[in-house]
Amino acid sequence: MLPDRFETTRLILRPIAPDDAPAIFTGYAQDPEVVRFLIWRPHQDLAETQAYIAGCTAAPADRSRTYALIGRGDGPLLGAFALRRPEPHRLDCGYVLARPYWGHGLMTETLAEIARWAMRQDGIWRIGAVCDTENLASARVMEKAGLEREGLLWRWIIHPNVGSEPRDCFSYAMVR
Repeated sequence: MLPDRFETTRLILRPIAPDDAPAIFTGYAQDPEVVRFLIWRPHQDLAETQAYIAGCTAAPADRSRTYALIGRGDGPLLGAFALRRPEPHRLDCGYVLARPYWGHGLMTETLAEIARWAMRQDGIWRIGAVCDTENLASARVMEKAGLEREGLLWRWIIHPNVGSEPRDCFSYAMVR
């Protein structure tokens, strides 16, 4: 089972919920710069964000969970962190952060905490993620969080906000 909650020095991660739709839509889901390297296009209306959340919450909690990143102090929703267990021995992750919070180390703090948790779990031997070769900010997040670059995945994923063809990605992981 994936945890219901994670906490870091500055953040609380809790399961994404339907009530989060307005904050997600206005905070980052419609921002083309934020979603540039994601696998979905900017949301055009609140209904798209609601459908995204419905998909997240419909996934079995033992295999996939999407967390809302909430600031500890005043509690704004800052972004989201997806954790998936496609195989019993490994976790895959992905993340998004609203633009006003870029460059403050929040996602590094989040990923480092989740990676430490994962490496303490019996049966989990790997946590990993990929990022577009042009997404240097995400690559830095993973490196600062302790994941190591494993290599280059040619024509790995389509980022529709960049182009219609599969793009090369760096693969990062932490293993024990």
